[in-house]
Amino acid sequence: MNSPRFPLQPLARHLLTGALLLGGAWAQANEAAAPQAQAQAQAEETDKTKELQQAKTYTVTTAPVEQLHLDPPKLPDLSGYTAEAVNAKIDRSKAGQVVVRRMLQQDTLKDFTGGSGRLREWITRQRGMPHAIFIEGGYVKLSQLAEKLPKNQFEEVEPGVYLARLPIVVAQGATLHIDKDTKELRLSEERGSFLVNDGMMFITDTKVTAWREAANGPATFRKPDDFRPFLVSWGGSELYIVGSTITSLGYNKSKSYGVSITQYTPGTQARLKRPHPTGWLIDSEFVDHWYGFYCYEAEDVVVKGNTYRDNIVYGIDPHDRSERLIIAENTVFGTKKKHGIIISREVNNSWLINNKSYDNKLSGLVLDRNSVNNLVAYNEIYQNHSDGITVYESSDNLIWGNKVLANQRHGIRLRNSTNIRLYENLSAGNKLSGVYGHIKDLSNTDRDIELDPFDTQVSMIVVGGKLAGNGSAPLSIDSPLSVELYRVELLAPSKSSGISFAGILGEKQDEILDLMVRRGKAVLIDPVETQADLHD
Repeated sequence: MNSPRFPLQPLARHLLTGALLLGGAWAQANEAAAPQAQAQAQAEETDKTKELQQAKTYTVTTAPVEQLHLDPPKLPDLSGYTAEAVNAKIDRSKAGQVVVRRMLQQDTLKDFTGGSGRLREWITRQRGMPHAIFIEGGYVKLSQLAEKLPKNQFEEVEPGVYLARLPIVVAQGATLHIDKDTKELRLSEERGSFLVNDGMMFITDTKVTAWREAANGPATFRKPDDFRPFLVSWGGSELYIVGSTITSLGYNKSKSYGVSITQYTPGTQARLKRPHPTGWLIDSEFVDHWYGFYCYEAEDVVVKGNTYRDNIVYGIDPHDRSERLIIAENTVFGTKKKHGIIISREVNNSWLINNKSYDNKLSGLVLDRNSVNNLVAYNEIYQNHSDGITVYESSDNLIWGNKVLANQRHGIRLRNSTNIRLYENLSAGNKLSGVYGHIKDLSNTDRDIELDPFDTQVSMIVVGGKLAGNGSAPLSIDSPLSVELYRVELLAPSKSSGISFAGILGEKQDEILDLMVRRGKAVLIDPVETQADLHD
């Protein structure tokens, strides 16, 4: 595994020690170094919608401390997700068989042959009616394919190194094991090879590489729509990847993104009625994929202890209606187009814990499109090229004990999201706000409002933690339903004028600081109309 490019601990020490001990000198340097970011922040905070132009009146009062208390969140037990536990799941009792069949009229392949454009891809690459290798009936090791198939379909090119020149499909009820006896499985880009799992697939202590035969090397990314081999694990299947390196999979076509655990498309699923897919990806490395990891309507997937390096669009991307995911102890960096880690569209009741996400093109970690009841805890999110942690249209989430440092925009950003609880987080040295909350009308965008509804409302509770040396303000929020603040340490202001709030917090700054800092009280910032309604 590659070590991180920017180790966090020296960075954290630099930010906090510099901020706390050097004080004004550090602040002036930061202020001089980021005039463009500060101007950008000011423009962002004054760009109001009609709702914001009709300014609300807010009051600042004390809030009962008791109702803000939360015990540290209970984390899932990760001790059982091991190579030994995976090995115990492998059923070797019944031998399987290897056959070659046409790709047409196979449920597992319809997504890739159903349209004329995609079918043409394989006709061209195989120079005729396309075929695939099917694993059926029981347990098969990868080495058995070389024994049974001609070299133009599957070849051992050197001891323990295999080149697949056809797609490989694991049928329902079958098991394929790519184990340590395989030094490397190469999937031929020229011949249109890929992996499909409709049963049980185990990739343990080995290497899988999309392979460009002409260059005799990995099929490194060129263009979004250029075919590259991929791995997809369908509804009812289980996929286990342990201690392995997976390289250069995926391109910009449906279900072909890289490593995917996904339910069948709605039409096929209505007929097959397969359970939700699942799997574990642990202690492995994923490099140069279109998406490092993608799932759709998956359940109880574990993504733990992996490195996601230099992937193209996303590092880790759980999607639509996936539930009870554990995304833990991963290192994600160098994502080239978008975010390091994102969960999007009703990915609920999941844990994103103890990850490191840095040097990604946009945000380090994102909750998006009505993803609720998730725990984001103890992550280290730093040096990303946009926000650290971003919450878009996703209410009722707990963000606890994260370190969010030196990101190019906001440390923690909330948009159109309510009941976001921010507890014991450190947000320091970010170019714009430490915590930024705002609303935005998305009606006139390309957003499908029926599929992804939203409310222009934002509210947050901020308890404990530190906001230190952020470029424009420690906290900024506009037009909130409510804001509650308690025990928040405000340290090392980047502006020479001292600590300042922005948005509605700026208007009430003296009252807030008096209650929270000088008197140690919990603060409630509430619209007047909300309080009036309470007395009706």
